Amino acid sequence: MIYEADYDGGQDYDGVVEPNMTLCVESFIGHEEGGEGVKLEEQVLVTETGIELMSTFPLDERLLGHEV
Repeated sequence: MIYEADYDGGQDYDGVVEPNMTLCVESFIGHEEGGEGVKLEEQVLVTETGIELMSTFPLDERLLGHEV
């Protein structure tokens, strides 16, 4: 969950997500070969019923290429 699907950190990890954990969800949008792109990150708090968005900085819709 923390790394891309082909990451092999050499350790067994079940990926347990429990209430009161804080996670950073990162997305990179760009060309696979490199060059220009954008990296977005949202911080969330895991609760008993789901997640609570902790990030307070709004995304600039002009940079997303479509309306949110």
